[in-house]
Amino acid sequence: MTSLLIADDHPLFRAALRLAASESLPECELKEAADLAAVFDALQAAPDIDLVLLDLHMPGSHGLSGLAALRGQYPGVAVLVVSAHDEPQVIRRVLDHGAAGFIPKSASPGEIGEAIQQVLNGGHWLPPHLAEAVAALPADRTDTDLASRLARLTEQQYRVLTLLAQGMLNKQIADRLNIQERTVKAHVTAIFEKLKVRNRTQAGMLLKSLELGEPGRLA
Repeated sequence: MTSLLIADDHPLFRAALRLAASESLPECELKEAADLAAVFDALQAAPDIDLVLLDLHMPGSHGLSGLAALRGQYPGVAVLVVSAHDEPQVIRRVLDHGAAGFIPKSASPGEIGEAIQQVLNGGHWLPPHLAEAVAALPADRTDTDLASRLARLTEQQYRVLTLLAQGMLNKQIADRLNIQERTVKAHVTAIFEKLKVRNRTQAGMLLKSLELGEPGRLA
């Protein structure tokens, strides 16, 4: 049975996505998550999930960071980004970070169903009115390189990176994640090596580069 995970922190929009998905695939199994931690919990419990419908902004994920983490930890799971950020430059970045397609939040239920079907069949999907503008933009080497580096992080290392980027000290990170401080130090060393950075500031700046401004305005 096909299995979908709807990841969005707005209950009404999750309901809209659930309705569109169930109409397109009446026999599919639908799961929901309201934050990034719940997304990882769901995938850990059911790694055979076929597709994640991922909002770019929800607790634990700001901009492209959740997508980057998800693609890094579960590269075999297809991801369709669902967002109000429908600028061609943002969509281009979404694709560069490994998404199989992009659904604007203004999409009709029919378009959502079409996107889901196309991606589950191994294809890609973009809104027809934006596809040409996105195709005209070249892939950004900065994004593709960063996606490759972030993909090397473990799930726990990504959590440490997120807290590190918030300015937390090793002891604070250890307390938050309920791990030993020496374990945090080991993770930080591994993060620097995998991301090819020299210090906490550079690591934080890399993560910050994945943030997006408010919908309708580029970051």
